[in-house]
Amino acid sequence: MTETGVYQHTTTTPYDAGFGDYVQLLKPRVMSLVVFTALVGLLVAPATLHPVEAFAAILFIALGAGAAGALNMWWDADIDAVMKRTAGRPVPSGRVAGGEALALGLVLSGISVVMLGLATNEMAAGLLAFTIFFYAVVYSIWLKRLTPQNIVIGGAAGAFPPMIGWVAATGSLSVEAVLMFALIFVWTPPHFWSLALFMKEDYHTAGVPMLTVTHGRKATRAHILGYTLLLVPVAIGAALSGIGGPFTLAVAVALNLWFVIGAFRIWQRDEGMAEADRYRVEKAFFRYSLVYLFLHFAAFLAEAALRAYGPGGW
Repeated sequence: MTETGVYQHTTTTPYDAGFGDYVQLLKPRVMSLVVFTALVGLLVAPATLHPVEAFAAILFIALGAGAAGALNMWWDADIDAVMKRTAGRPVPSGRVAGGEALALGLVLSGISVVMLGLATNEMAAGLLAFTIFFYAVVYSIWLKRLTPQNIVIGGAAGAFPPMIGWVAATGSLSVEAVLMFALIFVWTPPHFWSLALFMKEDYHTAGVPMLTVTHGRKATRAHILGYTLLLVPVAIGAALSGIGGPFTLAVAVALNLWFVIGAFRIWQRDEGMAEADRYRVEKAFFRYSLVYLFLHFAAFLAEAALRAYGPGGW
């Protein structure tokens, strides 16, 4: 960090990286969620791709997500180096040179966009290109270090995959695709702010203006509750749309009741709570948020299967 408080990118001398280090550059954990939601968007769409086309679509969406992850790791190497959670990543640890991460991200971006366009359609390719740009430039380079609303706006990057999957299958957008996008978009702030609650010191050390750093824990907990309540009508709306049904609606009601209860517990907790207890409550909510999103999209998939293969689908 300079005397003015602005981080400058530094270059470490890398040693020989293994294959796993380059895989880690692609953020495989994040990619797995991207792949799953994109797959659901593709499978629940009212159109059928040939299995080879469907496989190619998911493969290139995954490559695009990995490209965005590599570009993010290249840009964020300086702040990653001072955060406990990220210091071991390939670039800040020196296992991979920053230039290599940048080159890998750019190459994979080009390959994924072009090949998705060839495998499916130009609209899907355009959405993938915009998603990579949004995550790497709008979120990582611009918003993340500028505003505590970084994750609110930047969350759109993670919300695009099911929309891309839908468009890859149909060649057009619809209200169902928008609702899947909205579900992830509104879910993202409470998900990441709960992480920020028990990782506050990391963001403070790195100088990232996360809401916990700029407004404190109490305000962050109130924002988590507010966005969780806003999430309820979005989830119910998706369950009542063309991709939903009785099963999805039942799942949405149960998941959102549980999610609201968890957010309320975080909101009402005493600031004097022991740190170990606070950590346990906040981390439990963060973990449940992952389950929440996975089960919502699994329900969309199950509803499509029931519709196609159930008694009324034969």
